[in-house]
Amino acid sequence: MEEYKNTLKIVAFLLEYPDAAWWEEFPEYRAAALELKTQQPREIFQDLFDYIEQFGAKEYEREYVRKFDFSQNTNLYLTTHNRTDFGKQSNEMHDFKQLFLENGFDLQKELPDYLPALLELATTVEPAQAKKILETSKSKIELLRDRFIEAKLPQVFLLDIILAQLSALEVTK
Repeated sequence: MEEYKNTLKIVAFLLEYPDAAWWEEFPEYRAAALELKTQQPREIFQDLFDYIEQFGAKEYEREYVRKFDFSQNTNLYLTTHNRTDFGKQSNEMHDFKQLFLENGFDLQKELPDYLPALLELATTVEPAQAKKILETSKSKIELLRDRFIEAKLPQVFLLDIILAQLSALEVTK
């Protein structure tokens, strides 16, 4: 599998809600991060795995909920951050839904603007299509990145990795 797919899968995992199944998969994803060829994401991932581990399951779950579920500024639903026009938000949500449908997927449990779901989608398609998916989300990811910086969230480095993967896909057309 191409490196960008493994990288985006790890980013998606690290941004997902840390339930019991997530913690069971934690060692597997940590090991996968060590196998990446590219040094920078590999090191960022290891630092984040260490950061998460220091909390323990219950404390990290509380931290996650506080950072991503209870915050309008740093939640992982991309159409909610610039919510001044609900008609525009509805259209954007429709566009995200279309991305999934065009690629043979229909989400049952998540909204289509959920960043980890979009990243998972990008890992199931060819590089050109992954590039299109990430480009569709780029301005939203950049806005979310700014919000993560303001909130001093270490997960900002995961957004940097996403944007770097998009740049790499652009280079390797």
